[in-house]
Amino acid sequence: MKKLLLFSVISISSLLGIAQDEDPKAVAKTFIRTGDYTNAIGVLNRALQKDPNNLEMQKDLAFAYYLHRDYAKALETAKGFPARKDADVQAYQILGMVYKAVEKRKDAEQMYEAALKKFPMSGPLYNEYGELLWAKKDFAIAAKTWEKGIETDPNYSGNYYNAAKFYFYSVDKIWGLIYGEMFVNLESYSQRTVEIKNLVLEGYKKLFSEDDMVKDQNMRNEFVKTVIETFRKHSAVINTGITTETLIALRTKFILDWYEKNATRFPFRLFDLHRQLLKNGMFDAYNQWLFGAAENLMAYQTWVSNHTEENDEFIKLHKNRLFKVPIGQYYQVVPVK
Repeated sequence: MKKLLLFSVISISSLLGIAQDEDPKAVAKTFIRTGDYTNAIGVLNRALQKDPNNLEMQKDLAFAYYLHRDYAKALETAKGFPARKDADVQAYQILGMVYKAVEKRKDAEQMYEAALKKFPMSGPLYNEYGELLWAKKDFAIAAKTWEKGIETDPNYSGNYYNAAKFYFYSVDKIWGLIYGEMFVNLESYSQRTVEIKNLVLEGYKKLFSEDDMVKDQNMRNEFVKTVIETFRKHSAVINTGITTETLIALRTKFILDWYEKNATRFPFRLFDLHRQLLKNGMFDAYNQWLFGAAENLMAYQTWVSNHTEENDEFIKLHKNRLFKVPIGQYYQVVPVK
């Protein structure tokens, strides 16, 4: 019995030792992931008593307070972040979230402006600042902010998402189509992806049915004019309407024409992807993935069932490839209207 008791004491002591040695940041993050914000806050506050200047733990604490809806404590924790030399993008993001929660929009605006001076290539900061401006109804300035995010950080998806929605409702719908499709290649499996796929399909319908391609030519640059001219040249294939099948025909003709005449002048990653998929025999599957469910879910499921091998090959490639946009392939240089 004594041996058993001694073994139990040693085992408990060992377990306690492991718990005491465990990284409080890791423990707190686990509590945050499981929604136990009270425990996360307690762990972080105790850890910060020993290491009060630890930025990572301060960020986690402010975020835990924010999730716990204790915005006063979140603001008290985060408001000093901009004064720190080691403040990173995430620190500014957390403070921005708190400012929005307590409706301190002017403070948030000033903070984002200061943050972007410090991190002028940060896509997330441009995206969140643009969302703040949009909430203020500064729509054109918000769109320019998202554009700047796309130009400087072209592989961050959020700016494409917001810009695509803006252009969908504007005169110049070409950018809604381009940015929407780039978004779904950067962020392929989220609820936002479903939303934007529907938007891109509707954008094609609007583009051709309203003849937006001939409006406001003076506001368009050479890249957009060339895209429009190439689409118009082959638009006879959609005379029977915009469907997944007619879009496959239109976009196939577009890419073949583009690489014969314009690719050297306007290198563009999205069109490179289209060409690669055409060469690999996967362009139909890609367009079905992009437009099929948005047009008719049952018809898309039937297509997948009848083209299992083709679809599986595309999905495997799509999940394993990295869609990476080079800096410099930015052609939206006309002021947003």
